[in-house]
Amino acid sequence: MARESFANRTTAILAMAGSAIGLGNIWRFPYMVGQYGGAAFILVYLLAAIFICVPIFISEAYIGKSTQLSTFGAFEKLAPNTGWKWVGLLTVINPIIILSFYSVVGGWSLAYLFKSLTLSFTDASATQEAHGAVFGALVGNKWAGIAWLTGFLVMNFGVVTLGVSKGIEKFTKITTPILFVLMVAIVFYSLSMPGAKAGVDYLVKPDFSKINGHVMLSAMGQAFFSLSLGMGTILTYASYMKKEENLVSTGVYTVIFDLMFALIAGFAIMPAVFAAGIEPGAGPGLIFETLPYIFSTMGRDFPALSAGVAILFFTAVLFAALTSSVSMLEAGVAYFVDHKKMARGKATAIVFGCCWIFGSLCCVSTRLFDFCDRLTSDFLMTFGSLLYAVFVGWRLKKADVLQEIPRPIYFMVRWIIPLVIIAIFISNLVMKG
Repeated sequence: MARESFANRTTAILAMAGSAIGLGNIWRFPYMVGQYGGAAFILVYLLAAIFICVPIFISEAYIGKSTQLSTFGAFEKLAPNTGWKWVGLLTVINPIIILSFYSVVGGWSLAYLFKSLTLSFTDASATQEAHGAVFGALVGNKWAGIAWLTGFLVMNFGVVTLGVSKGIEKFTKITTPILFVLMVAIVFYSLSMPGAKAGVDYLVKPDFSKINGHVMLSAMGQAFFSLSLGMGTILTYASYMKKEENLVSTGVYTVIFDLMFALIAGFAIMPAVFAAGIEPGAGPGLIFETLPYIFSTMGRDFPALSAGVAILFFTAVLFAALTSSVSMLEAGVAYFVDHKKMARGKATAIVFGCCWIFGSLCCVSTRLFDFCDRLTSDFLMTFGSLLYAVFVGWRLKKADVLQEIPRPIYFMVRWIIPLVIIAIFISNLVMKG
């Protein structure tokens, strides 16, 4: 059977942008901005995304596009009879681990969409503490968490089991544009709130005194997390690109879309946070505790508007979660389909089962959930990216790589990126030591 591919560059960009655009942008980015100094953090994040993440993204995509194979097969083809194939297997395991804990948050987004549909956020008398208690109850109810996680994974299963063209391509062509429209609509509403200007200033006026080693490391880690680098999803999606498609322009457009969405998410959330007089550094619970309180305060004068905005927002959160999680599931499925010659439905069921079991354990144990979150952002993605950079920069033939990757980017991949990532690892160890 012929291997599936994306119809054209537009659908490839939408799929890759959908993979990159996810909870890293809409859930993680705003609270990271709040915790690490606002505009100063954003400035470092943008520089890291442009000068570090773009070369890594293009390197990872090059491996997939040049081989038309998923991670394990790609490394085995480009470096036969070497240990590099185990790097390919590692980047099959990475997205399964990440999807397992990520699906817990995806389940929360599904639960909160259901709450918004049942008008749970229109009680104007509810305090912020009350909304925090609601979120705490959801996290504390392990069986409810597993149920919502299961629903979220089933939605992923439904998309991936249909295949590349009928499932992933159609899904991202519909959801990615809708996601942008929903978030832009929320931005306009957020900016219209009295007191929103303070939130805008927080996002656009950097306080350079807040830039330190910890902020720089956190911003770079967020850029890796946001763009889904180093875990095989970009490689897998690139393997569905047609040979004639331009790799560099596809990568640049994808990164631009991801950066745009992160900034849109910031402007959708932070002005509303400041308008409500809430501390911006509220942490990971920002969108699940603080924003429902903001929606409920709208209900004092406009209950219908409050309900509508809450539904729009949590629909956007769910779409963002799904566009990324589908790519993670596909990275695992592609291994079984390409390497083990397994039927797609069976392969999807196997990866679904692994993610459900491990995800359920993350629901039961907050320690395991926190460990997976730290493991993802501090190690798996940066280590995977290092391996991709070293492989493209040092293992592959320079002449072959330069046929698709421009010399300046190749220079960055060969010399600068490995040193930067190693510096990130060392700095993390020093700071945590």
